[in-house]
Amino acid sequence: MLSGTPDKEVGSRTERMYAVPDSPHGGSLPNRMNGTMMKQLLLCTVFLASAAPALAQQQPTSTPGDARAVFKNRDGQTIGSATLINTPNGVLIRAEVSNLPPGPHGFHIHETGQCDASGGFESAGGHYNPDGQQHGYFIEGGPHAGDMPNQTVGQDGKMMAQVFNPNVSFEGDATLFDDDGSALVVHATADDYRSQPSGAAGDRLACAVIERN
Repeated sequence: MLSGTPDKEVGSRTERMYAVPDSPHGGSLPNRMNGTMMKQLLLCTVFLASAAPALAQQQPTSTPGDARAVFKNRDGQTIGSATLINTPNGVLIRAEVSNLPPGPHGFHIHETGQCDASGGFESAGGHYNPDGQQHGYFIEGGPHAGDMPNQTVGQDGKMMAQVFNPNVSFEGDATLFDDDGSALVVHATADDYRSQPSGAAGDRLACAVIERN
């Protein structure tokens, strides 16, 4: 092992193994290496400082477009919420709603962004249908842009939905944000995907106006 005491046997094997040569420019090799490393570190610091503004400009300045919706029941109570994320191919909807009857329920986008509980949410209008399609997946000429698969409520009364709708968007001809807006509606029973005009899905149990964040 190399001790802190200099070896007195000049020219010995031990000295030849551990002696540190002096720099021809003065100073020991460790000192010269430390000086070189410090210069390199300083250069890297200067480079990163000068590049920081350019790197910051390359970072995304916004997240994908999103919107929100708060569900009310027929008593006007808040029972859940949804997040809507706009994508290049449609809109991803994530919803969590509580205090619903267990079983399958129709789940649609409706054409008007109004949720008047006192009128059973009829204020939300019919299914969102900007292209004048027929209702239902099983019907030629369907579906409505606002048609979506049934969602199942568990025995705990909770509906956990994650639905992708390729027929709507935040912009363009099938925008959810036209002059009168749009809403999400949970119906009392399952949509049969064929009956006109709304799949015989029964009463409207919950409604949520879709709003931009």
